[in-house]
Amino acid sequence: MPLSTYIASLKQFVQDHLTEDPAQLLFAHSGKTDFDLKAAVQQIQARQKTRQKLPSWAAHPDLIFPPSLSLEQASSEETARFKSKILPKGKTMIDLTGGFGVDTFYLAEKFEKAIYCERNPELSAIVEYNFNLLQPDKFEFYQGDSLEYLSKSNLTFDLIFVDPARRGNHNQKLYKLADCEPDIVSHWVLLKSKGESILVKASPMLDIKQAIAEISDIQQVWVVSVKNEVKEILLFWEKGNVSNERIIHAVDLQSGGPNEFSFTYKEEESSESIFGEVSKYLIEPYSPILKAGAFRSFGKRFGLKKLHPNSHLYTRNNLPDGIPGRIFEVIQEINNLKKELKQLFPIGKVNVITRNYALSADEFKKKYRLKDGGDSFLIGTKVGEKFVTLYCRLV
Repeated sequence: MPLSTYIASLKQFVQDHLTEDPAQLLFAHSGKTDFDLKAAVQQIQARQKTRQKLPSWAAHPDLIFPPSLSLEQASSEETARFKSKILPKGKTMIDLTGGFGVDTFYLAEKFEKAIYCERNPELSAIVEYNFNLLQPDKFEFYQGDSLEYLSKSNLTFDLIFVDPARRGNHNQKLYKLADCEPDIVSHWVLLKSKGESILVKASPMLDIKQAIAEISDIQQVWVVSVKNEVKEILLFWEKGNVSNERIIHAVDLQSGGPNEFSFTYKEEESSESIFGEVSKYLIEPYSPILKAGAFRSFGKRFGLKKLHPNSHLYTRNNLPDGIPGRIFEVIQEINNLKKELKQLFPIGKVNVITRNYALSADEFKKKYRLKDGGDSFLIGTKVGEKFVTLYCRLV
C-alpha cells in the first residue's frame, strides 16, 4: 500500500469513529485494518480528551496528537490565548519548554518569528509536523537542551517563555521554582541577558511571595483561573520597567470575558478589614483573588464587611457593580439543622459549601444525608466566634 493511501485510510478511520468507545474499536477492528489500529485509536482517544481543552486542534483532521501525558501537561486554548493578549507585539520569541506547543503557537501570534525548543525528540517531531500544517514558515525548531542553545546563541529575543517541568524524578509534584526543570532561579541572569521580556508559567500551587523572594525583580504576576478554578500563575519581567509597584492580577476567564481584580501588596498591607454580622448578600471572591492573597484590599475596594478573619466571605446589604466573585442572597439562617434541613430539602438535594466551619462540605453532607444539586445553597461558616449555617440562593 502506498504511504499516502496508508495515511489517508488511518485518518479516515479516525474521523469516522471520533465519538466511539476506543476499547470497543480495538476489539471490533483487530486484524481488519491495513494500518496501525492502535495508533488510530490513540488519536481518537486524544481528540476525545482534548475536545473541551483544545477544540480547534481536536477538530483539525490532519493534526497528530502525542501520548496522554503531554496532553495533560499542555495549556488549554483559552489560557494560551489569554497569555498572548497580555503581551506586547514583537519580532522574535523563544519557548524554552515547548511541550505540545499550545502556548508556543498562540504566543507566536504576537511575533514575526518563533523558536520552539523541546528535549523529547518524538514530541518535537510531532509539533514540527503540526506547526508546518497550521502556519508554515513561522516557526524554527530546536530539539535538545534549550538553556544550552540559549547560552550559545548570539540572538536576543523580545520574549522568552518558559514553563518549567513540575515533576521530580519519582513523579512527585514540585512547586518551588528552584526545584523545577529548568531551574530558572539559578539561570535568571542568563535569561535576562537574552530577552527583552520573560514570561514564566508556574504551578497553580506556587507560593507567590516565595517566588518573588526567589526572583525579586518580577514586575507583574497573573493568577489565572478558568470558571473559578486556578489553572496557572504567570510571572513577568520586562527590561527597562523601573516601576516600584509590583502589580498582582487575579483573573477569572469566563464565557462573557475575563473578570479581573488587580492590586499591589502595598495596597493589601495598608488595607484594614471591617467585620460584621451577615447582611442580605454573601460574597465569595473568585478563586484567583483568594490565591493571590487580596483578602483585605478586596473588602475595602467594594465596601464589604468580612464575617471572620479566616472565613474570606464578605457581606453587604446592597451590591456595587462589578464584584468579581460569586454572590449569594441569604434567605435565612438555619438553627435547628436536623429539623429545618428536612423541611427545606425533603429530597435531600442542596449544594453545600463550608468555609472555616466545624465540618467539611463532605462531612456535612454525610451527616445530614444530603447531596449536591438544585439551585439552593447551604453555606456553613464562622461569624465572630459562632458557627452559622445559611440557606442561600446564587444571584
